Amino acid sequence: MAAKSANLLRTITILSVVTLTAGLQVRPVSAQPLAPPPQTSNQPPASAAEIAAYEAQLAQYHAAHDPFEKAASEYWNTITAKRKLRSEKRAKKEAASIGDYVLVQPPVYSGPPQPTPPPSLKPKEVAPPPKYVPVIADFLKNAEIEFQFKPERPATELEFKRAYAKAAAAAGLTKDQIVRIYAFETGGNNGYDLQAGFESKKPSAHAISTALGYNQLLHANTVELLADKGDKFVSALRMKAKMLRGNRARLLHKKIEILQSMIAFTRSVPDDWPEHVRIANTPKGLGIHALNLDIDVGPLLQVENLATSVAFARRLGINRPLIAAELEMMNLTGDGNGFDIVVMPNSLRSQVPTANFFERNGYEANPVVIRNNTVAQLLSATNIEMDENSMLPGAKALASAY
Repeated sequence: MAAKSANLLRTITILSVVTLTAGLQVRPVSAQPLAPPPQTSNQPPASAAEIAAYEAQLAQYHAAHDPFEKAASEYWNTITAKRKLRSEKRAKKEAASIGDYVLVQPPVYSGPPQPTPPPSLKPKEVAPPPKYVPVIADFLKNAEIEFQFKPERPATELEFKRAYAKAAAAAGLTKDQIVRIYAFETGGNNGYDLQAGFESKKPSAHAISTALGYNQLLHANTVELLADKGDKFVSALRMKAKMLRGNRARLLHKKIEILQSMIAFTRSVPDDWPEHVRIANTPKGLGIHALNLDIDVGPLLQVENLATSVAFARRLGINRPLIAAELEMMNLTGDGNGFDIVVMPNSLRSQVPTANFFERNGYEANPVVIRNNTVAQLLSATNIEMDENSMLPGAKALASAY
């Protein structure tokens, strides 16, 4: 995404996925009261005064931070409990009420910082290597090795936009929805092969997740879509193959066979998100993600990601077209959380904190949702990004292709 704030907003999805199974916070080793260890460095031994000063500062830190941590844990436990309650109500098609949300903002720590031990007492820390994020080259390599598949890339960006717009129209998505969401997710001027982290195209850019394409599908999203909607994609390709002849038809039939083997793999595990995340990280799962780059399958995957959210809302009684920002909330925060935002009365949107829709770690790592800390503010920020980026050439080209 071109704009910095949009970049941060879009990381909501990534952070929410990463922190689904976040563990309990523990006190860092460096925060423990220290006794003089054997000296293993060239640092002069810490004096008794230095140790006493450090331990006094540490006591002050814990006197402030421990109560904060207790309050924060209670707050986020309540957030989780109320989110579960809303989910149960949705399953019964019952409306959420104001009492189903936490209406105060998360606690903010304002005490002294954690002190640093004297150098000679500071435990030697070995930083773990940064976790490698697979990139397009990895998706392509694994696709070829695991499935003997090479995605058929479009000749031009406009070719992909036309295929995407055609699939979106067939799925009942409006031009306003797909253009504004494309503008938000890609910054309004990036391509079908955009991977999260490479929006700026700077030499220092690096992948921050496996999110790909106009709607920034994670590799686990691709696996889940194949598991749930794979037969629909196969049917669409078969219909397309009936209109073709010769080598193009043969190639498409071969692609259908490969797609079916990919679908079989995604269905080899129970149909739940943790399992889809697990197998998405295998060589086969990474190879499947390359489908997003294929001119025949990629547009179907990207469209279906939005269409499933529309269908989710419709099943729960929302028959009007969702405005783009509402649909983006479902895309960002998940269908259930997004639906709660869609049906929330305007009078509540200005009262309900955005914290209600995120895991703690994801929320605390995202300055945009902290700054835009009510539903109304987050929707407003999303609309502003959509307005600005819809004026860029890529978004205008998609609009003309619809």
